[in-house]
Amino acid sequence: MSVDTHLNGLNQTLVGLRAQAPRLTRWGALLARRLGDGGRLLAAGNGGSAAEAQHLTAELVGRFRDDRRPFSAIALCAESSSVTAIGNDYGYEQVFARQVTAHARPNDVVVLLSTSGASPNLLEAVKAGKQAGAHVWAMTGPAPNPLAEAADDALCLTGTPANVQEGQLVAVHALCAAFEAALPVEERRVS
Repeated sequence: MSVDTHLNGLNQTLVGLRAQAPRLTRWGALLARRLGDGGRLLAAGNGGSAAEAQHLTAELVGRFRDDRRPFSAIALCAESSSVTAIGNDYGYEQVFARQVTAHARPNDVVVLLSTSGASPNLLEAVKAGKQAGAHVWAMTGPAPNPLAEAADDALCLTGTPANVQEGQLVAVHALCAAFEAALPVEERRVS
């Protein structure tokens, strides 16, 4: 695949993402309400999507643009001791579900990222999130896919797995921008 082919594919993915702006705005507003009320965000993914999950939680605990208080966000894929112990004792399909069961509460949001939308460990995490009463979002590759269908809401991007992962990074930043814009003014600055 040539560079031009890759970049043309990314352009198509981003055009599709542009159409998702209203969804990302809604997600940001809901996330601002839930985290502002003391909830937390739990995020997970495999491979490159794990990196995007960690990126999302880092932006919420740290900051995206605005100087503001930190919000509770945990990247389940970064919990290496939990991932390896759970994988060893319960199987890899349970590495996220068991953590969601431990950490998720009714006011929380679970974000699951996948290029295929078919990862068994993320599908188990959806079930655990719903059982906990959390709101479950999926960021996936092309629909239809099992993860998008199982989640409460899904942002599905077209393209190759590489282009979908690149689009997920843009979606993470757009979600963070929407989140910070939805925060009350007094939440945006740390005194």
